Amino acid sequence: MSLSGTDPLVFIVAGETSGDALGAKLMTALRARRPGLRFAGVGGEAMTAAGLNSAFAMSDIAVMGFLPVIKRLPLLLRRISQTAQACLATDPAVLVIVDSPDFTHRVARRVRSAAPTLPIINYVSPTVWAWRPGRARAMRGYVDHVLAVLPFEPEAHRRLGGPPCTYVGHPLIERLGELRPSAEEGARRESERTLLLMPGSRLSEVIRLMPIMGEAAARIAAAEPAVRFVLPVVPHVRARIEAEIARWSVRPELVFGEADKFSAFRRARAALVASGTATLELALSAIPMVTLYKTSAIEAAIVRAMIQVDTVLLPNLVLGEKFLPELLQEQATADAAVSALLPLVRGGGERAAQLAAFQRLDAAMQVAGGSPAAAAADIVVRAIDRR
Repeated sequence: MSLSGTDPLVFIVAGETSGDALGAKLMTALRARRPGLRFAGVGGEAMTAAGLNSAFAMSDIAVMGFLPVIKRLPLLLRRISQTAQACLATDPAVLVIVDSPDFTHRVARRVRSAAPTLPIINYVSPTVWAWRPGRARAMRGYVDHVLAVLPFEPEAHRRLGGPPCTYVGHPLIERLGELRPSAEEGARRESERTLLLMPGSRLSEVIRLMPIMGEAAARIAAAEPAVRFVLPVVPHVRARIEAEIARWSVRPELVFGEADKFSAFRRARAALVASGTATLELALSAIPMVTLYKTSAIEAAIVRAMIQVDTVLLPNLVLGEKFLPELLQEQATADAAVSALLPLVRGGGERAAQLAAFQRLDAAMQVAGGSPAAAAADIVVRAIDRR
C-alpha cells in the first residue's frame, strides 16, 4: 500500500505466525480508532491481509532452534539491519515489535540508537520472569511500554526494573466460545468420557512422550473401558504419531486442524498433555489435566540452572499456585500419569479442585472490554498522540 500522506504511520514488526496473528488484530483495532492510520513493516499472511506490504517474507526470520539460527545467521543479520533502516526511512509515529525477541529487540535497539525520541512498544513480553531476568532492566533502554499477555507480567517487570508494562489480555480469551462446551457438549463430557492425549507439537516431544502416553492409555482403558481417547495432530509430526500408535494396544481417534481440535476440547473430560501453551487452552476450556515433559539429561540440567520459577505451566504461574500436576523428567512415567489421571476421569476431590481453580484463572485472565487487541490499540494510540 502507498505510504504517502500525512496520516500517522505505524511501523510494526512480527517474526513468526503467532505474532503475525496478533499484529493483524492490532492493525484492525488501530484502524477502528484511527481510520487514516498507515502501516509499514514486516509480517506474514495475516498482517498482509490486514493491509501491510511486508518489507520481505516473514519466513526469512521465522527460525527456531540453535542450529537453524546458526545456519541462517547471515540472512538474519541482514534482515535486522534492513528492518531498522526501513523503519527509520518511513519516519513512523511509533514502532511496535511483536514477540520474537531475538529478532525484534535487535531491531528496536538499532532504531532507538538512531531515533531516540521514537516511541517503541513491545507486544508480548519476553519470559524475563522465567529466565535471564536481566533482560527486563536492559529493555528500559529501548522499549517504552510492554503490552503483556499474561496478568502477572506487569508485576514481574516492576520487580525486575523493566519498562512500564500493562496487561492487555491473552488472545485466547477472545476464543472462549470455541473452547467451552455448549450445554449439549457439556453433557457429552460426562457420558462419553473422552480423554485427550496431547504429546506436543515438536518431534522431540512426540518421540519421548508417545510411548509413555501409549502405556498410560492402555492401563486407563483396562481400568475404565468406557473411556474414549482422542489425539489432536499437527501436520509436521503426523507421520511419527501414526507410526507410534500403530504399536499401541488402544487406538485413539486422530483429529486434524484447529476446528476439530477445539471440538474435541468441548467434549473432553480430562487430558494428558505435554507442558506448554496447550495447558492454557485446556485450562480455559475447563478440562482437568495431568502434564508431563521429558527431555535429555543435559538439556534438563541447563534448564534447571537457568529457570527462575518453580513451575513451567502457564495456568499455575497465572494463579501463583501449583494446582496442575507436573510430571517432569524421571517423574514422567505411565504409572504416575495413570495414578493422577484416573481421579480426574472418575470424579472426586482432585477433579473438583482443578475445576475451582479454572474459575479463578478465568477471572484473572479477563480484561476490561474483553478484547486484547482493543486494549493494546488504546495504548499504541496514546503513544502516537503524545508524540
